[in-house]
Amino acid sequence: MADKPNILIIMSDEHAPQYSSVYGHSLVQSPNMERLTDMGVTFDNAYCNSPICGPSRMSFMTGRYIHRIGTYDNGFPMSSDAVTWAHRLRNIGYDVVISGKQHFCGPDQLHGFRTQLARDLHAELWTKNGVPHGAANWEAGIVKAKKPWGGVAEAGPGRTTSIDTDDQVEEAALAYIKAAAGKERPWCLNVGFIAPHFPLVVPRRFWALYPRDQIDMPEIPEGHLENMHPVYKRMRLMFGLVDFPEELVRRARAGYYGLITYLDEKIGRLIDALKETGQLENTIIVHTSDHGEMNGEHGMWRKSNMYEASSRVPLQIVWNGHLPGGLRIAQNVSLVDLVATLIEMSGASKEIAPLDGDSLLPLIRGETETWKDEAFCEYLAHGVLRPVAMLKKGDYKLNISLGDAPELFNIAEDPGEFNDLSDSAQHREIRDTMRERLLEIWGDPEAIEQRVRQSQRERRFIATAGDRR
Repeated sequence: MADKPNILIIMSDEHAPQYSSVYGHSLVQSPNMERLTDMGVTFDNAYCNSPICGPSRMSFMTGRYIHRIGTYDNGFPMSSDAVTWAHRLRNIGYDVVISGKQHFCGPDQLHGFRTQLARDLHAELWTKNGVPHGAANWEAGIVKAKKPWGGVAEAGPGRTTSIDTDDQVEEAALAYIKAAAGKERPWCLNVGFIAPHFPLVVPRRFWALYPRDQIDMPEIPEGHLENMHPVYKRMRLMFGLVDFPEELVRRARAGYYGLITYLDEKIGRLIDALKETGQLENTIIVHTSDHGEMNGEHGMWRKSNMYEASSRVPLQIVWNGHLPGGLRIAQNVSLVDLVATLIEMSGASKEIAPLDGDSLLPLIRGETETWKDEAFCEYLAHGVLRPVAMLKKGDYKLNISLGDAPELFNIAEDPGEFNDLSDSAQHREIRDTMRERLLEIWGDPEAIEQRVRQSQRERRFIATAGDRR
């Protein structure tokens, strides 16, 4: 067992990679992400498989797309008999533990982990009286938010329960790493931080790093909001995403930036703990997130859509002596590929249950010609009325919202995603080929829709019964 590497997985929450120095932002300070870049491999086009906490994390735990495991939204408990990478690693002798968030809702709070070292605040918030909440209701149609989303107005310096929880999560993780030193049994520690997820409130030291008059504003061309795709117009309406005053936008973005630097310091202390205990050389380090944050771009906040700020995630992998340092990879990858990679690096079983991803190791070794260069993402939760999916292949991104016109963007030429090419005769073949591939992965979206709607109905029924104690 001594030859097996330890594995440290650092998963942030709602962390759009665009907002870090590693990925080119001139203002946001993330020196410890830069350390990881120097030490290992950084992926420039990594995507989640669903831009919302619960489904994305259940996809990550299983290495499967959410329409195949049924975890459609934040209120759908993953089946306890779903095979996770935690089960796979424990079966080959790893001590597999979690500290913090993985957003398990329902009675099973481990799904293969031996124990939870800290607390999962969001799992606590989403589970009430044993009945998972958070299910969407597509049958209700467009329900306009009663008031503007409050996350922008509350931004500022201070402390929150989320900050307190992340500090506890870090403390427990550091204690585990120090206690594991010298033991022969390999370990895998999943550290789940809430930052930089809203509330956009951060301790004053980090708030002071980002003066409001220096904060960059979202890029929103004149007339863009009036001409947005219907799926985004509906989401803005249902989420209360109004045209917030500039001062509030600057404060909210400053809070977000401060949370990223707050998180980055925690990454640094975890690296330092590995180094101080002599475990750095034999530990795989992974840093990623469950999805991004719109941060005011396209007039949107939070996530739940296929724009780059919502669907892209940071992804960095370090393995001293096995992976090169300072390598940047431009090809498209997603979190199901990360799962396949972790399973291969650890030597865990691939055969016991299906995987939807492919190991990234050949790509890292330079075998670029055979890499699929694609990422699939889907959304089946609140804020939409029907299933939504995305395929990123090469430079192009195709979005499908069932019942609406498709969208096609060339991300290399149009990183802001303002120029929809779906009606362009010049791009018709690309659009049709990508649609065919998307549906090959997705299967029958109408059948998926019926399963989602039935799941929503059943969970509303159960929740109603639970309310009538």
